[in-house]
Amino acid sequence: MTTLLRMLLGAGPLLSLLVLNLVHGSDNATLPLVMWHGMGDSCCNPLSMGSIKKMIEEAIPGIDVLSLMIGKTVIQDTENGFFMDVNEQVSMVCSQLAQDPKLKDGYNAMGFSQGGQFLRAVAQRCPSPPMKTLISVGGQQQGVYGLPRCPGESSHICDWIRKKLNSGAYTDTVQKHLVQAQYWHDPLNDDLYKKHSLFLADVNQERVVNETYKKNLQLLDKFVMVKFLQDSVVDPVDTEWFGFLKTGQAKETETLQESVLYREDRLGLAAMEAAGKLDFLATEGDHLQFTDEWFNAKLVPYLR
Repeated sequence: MTTLLRMLLGAGPLLSLLVLNLVHGSDNATLPLVMWHGMGDSCCNPLSMGSIKKMIEEAIPGIDVLSLMIGKTVIQDTENGFFMDVNEQVSMVCSQLAQDPKLKDGYNAMGFSQGGQFLRAVAQRCPSPPMKTLISVGGQQQGVYGLPRCPGESSHICDWIRKKLNSGAYTDTVQKHLVQAQYWHDPLNDDLYKKHSLFLADVNQERVVNETYKKNLQLLDKFVMVKFLQDSVVDPVDTEWFGFLKTGQAKETETLQESVLYREDRLGLAAMEAAGKLDFLATEGDHLQFTDEWFNAKLVPYLR
């Protein structure tokens, strides 16, 4: 068998590829992709997630792409991105993925904007089926401390949200009923954030170190974070690379590598970087603004 294999591999590059595919069989099959949209969007908007799904399917023929719908309708999906408890959303998604037979051998995940940190919570809390690669496209991994501009046609909703966040992001009512409050990270009120944040403080190990979260995140083969260099929606933009404002003030930022989270390796990110599992990508443009060419060149290879 070894001699025959060597002979065939010496017959040319095309035949070599065919032989390797025969030897490895289904191991080389493309993994399914799970996508989670951002604030103000929905699973199936033909101008956003629908277009991205189509682009990926054209780039990787035969790939199964699941664009998550949080709710029973597109309208519910959009509304839930503002008003449904994030922990309930993550639990719902975990249940859906566990029941999908196409995902039993593993899948890749791509989250857009807030979908980036929500899918990271899925990786930390629900290791079965196994997530292999997580791509956070403009995700707010350390939360936000500002809502300067809203995407799409949701500006009136965002004006209302901004007022609620500024008046009492960590009150029980706002925390339980406003998605953006659950990843609101106030560096001037660090104790309030750590005590009352229902979602972000938990998944970022701010109160205690959950060793299961840490272990599960390190099961990823790759964690890719994309930053938009002219982002006018996410504040501070450093959060897209897991950086944030230094505690106690609201002007100076720190990188992931300078943070306590990394230096104490509370989430396993230092170990992941040492193992070559963290990739930091940057692109010119505003929030979630990229060309098809950039997407195909930079992100699609992670999905093959």
